Amino acid sequence: MSRRATISDVAAAAQVSRAAVSKVLQNAYGVSEDMRRRVNAAIKDLDYRPLVSARGLRGATFTIGITIPDYRNHFFNEIIRGASEYLADTTYQLLISPVDPKHLEGYRAIEALHDRQVDGVLTISPMVSTTWLERMALRGPIVQLGRHDVPENYDVVRGDDESGARAVMQHLLAQGHQRIAHTAQVDAVSEGRDTTPPAIRRSVYEQCMRDAGLAQHINVIESRYQEMATYEATLEAFRQGPVPTAVFAGNDDAALGVLRVAAEFDAPIAVCGYDDSAIASHPLIDLTSVNQHGDQMGRLAMELLLQRVDGRRTPQVKVMDSVLVVRGSTVSR
Repeated sequence: MSRRATISDVAAAAQVSRAAVSKVLQNAYGVSEDMRRRVNAAIKDLDYRPLVSARGLRGATFTIGITIPDYRNHFFNEIIRGASEYLADTTYQLLISPVDPKHLEGYRAIEALHDRQVDGVLTISPMVSTTWLERMALRGPIVQLGRHDVPENYDVVRGDDESGARAVMQHLLAQGHQRIAHTAQVDAVSEGRDTTPPAIRRSVYEQCMRDAGLAQHINVIESRYQEMATYEATLEAFRQGPVPTAVFAGNDDAALGVLRVAAEFDAPIAVCGYDDSAIASHPLIDLTSVNQHGDQMGRLAMELLLQRVDGRRTPQVKVMDSVLVVRGSTVSR
């Protein structure tokens, strides 16, 4: 078996110092293009792979971690794609850590990434406490996605959930609907948290119904933002009646569950989702949904995270526009 190439081998082949090779690997400031070209050529020729453990001891592993609460969620996949695209031309690799079913809060997934000495963590973790997250951000750079936090030690990238949910309700009310239901995310660890996107979307739905004089028709179907969980909860709600004429689903996955039920009941129910994931525009689904630019959100979050890796400490909150995209699921043809 051939010997693994070392940083000294790269330095010798490129005719530079070990320190110069390290600077190229870290994408450090002040490296000339000629040096970068020679070092990268030597790395390629020698098939050199830096040892992550060794780099961690020197303070950099060139790995970025991302935690997601549900790998089946279409919108989260768009965020990951945007983050991956942003890293494509860098020296960083992305490590994905799904939250396991027995630890839905997300603490374990974030801690696992820190234990592996990643240089930063991009996290979609609506259930961790802000106090805990602030402490973890002192150990390493963190960008939180989705939550409406006011951070001190980390950054936030989120959608404008209030305006997005309000746009959905205004659209359905303008269509003449009164019996409008809403599918909401509810589980044992997220109850009582009012800064999460699901909580804000539910709050806006209820307020819009009251403002329209329709408080008696408020109908919240509680489940999880998953297709089959929403299907089962919606099926039970429809059986108990009355069947609504429109449903504001908390996200596109939940909307698919509602569409399943609507098909079984053969009822002309208007269905609106949220996130405008790729599947929403499929011509056989044609789902009205709120676009909050998941891929752009992922790229922006990764840009902020690398800024923190480079030393920025001032917290930033970036809000993506939420735009209602009207399709056939809510418009009569």
